[in-house]
Amino acid sequence: MSANIFNFEFRSRLRSVLIWSLALTGIMFFYFSIFQTFAAQAALMNELLARFPPALLEAFGMNKIDMSTVLGFYAFVFTFIQLCLAIQAGNYGFGLISIEENEMTADFLLSKPVSRTQLLTSKLLAALSSLAVTELVVWVVSFAVITIFRDSYEYQSGTLVLLLVSMLFLQLFFMSVGLVISLLVKRVRSVTPYSLGLSFGAYVLAAVSGVFGEVKLEYITPFKHLDPAAIVQNAAYNTPLLILNIAITVVALASSYWIYLRRDIPVVS
Repeated sequence: MSANIFNFEFRSRLRSVLIWSLALTGIMFFYFSIFQTFAAQAALMNELLARFPPALLEAFGMNKIDMSTVLGFYAFVFTFIQLCLAIQAGNYGFGLISIEENEMTADFLLSKPVSRTQLLTSKLLAALSSLAVTELVVWVVSFAVITIFRDSYEYQSGTLVLLLVSMLFLQLFFMSVGLVISLLVKRVRSVTPYSLGLSFGAYVLAAVSGVFGEVKLEYITPFKHLDPAAIVQNAAYNTPLLILNIAITVVALASSYWIYLRRDIPVVS
């Protein structure tokens, strides 16, 4: 690893980390500020949800959670947190190598006494550190908003920890898949359309996976690998889907190294 590259990459993402952290903090405080209203009117809420089409409830996992409980409500909010974290990780993955190639500075960077393996490893560690900061903020704010707004309602802290740990697997998935896709396509001119397409595409697949019965869409979307409603309902991960998630991440990272070490680097003509 190159300390200089790591420091530069990490500092360059600090503004992004701050923006994502503030956005996620705002989401959690906004939703949990109305939690007591949901909890106090649980019967009315359940009656209202019963009028929705079963397919719609299945699509958003609302048939598996009780929103009058702390963790049931948090699982609902956590789906939006997951989507934001996926976009952030996708941005970092797609931009890890493509930014230098678009700016035609990749050849200059590789002219320094650093190997491609060291370069990619340094960039990956810097991106992981940036994601870790965001995740730490989510951990702190999650416990804070629950403590502030839960009133006398109890919850299982162990299940909450499972939900929060799942952020690591989710972000690693989107970063690694984003990285390998950026190396497979000819040129990534802007990371945003790619990361939004990957994140929202996976989110839509997760939403409709339960609607099509025997069609096993949950195998290809990390939002189902780490379904918040299922984690809260079972107080555990779905082990086969989690293993699949980790396997895809490892294969994507290994493929990224293999492709990058053999990739033709564009140079300034």
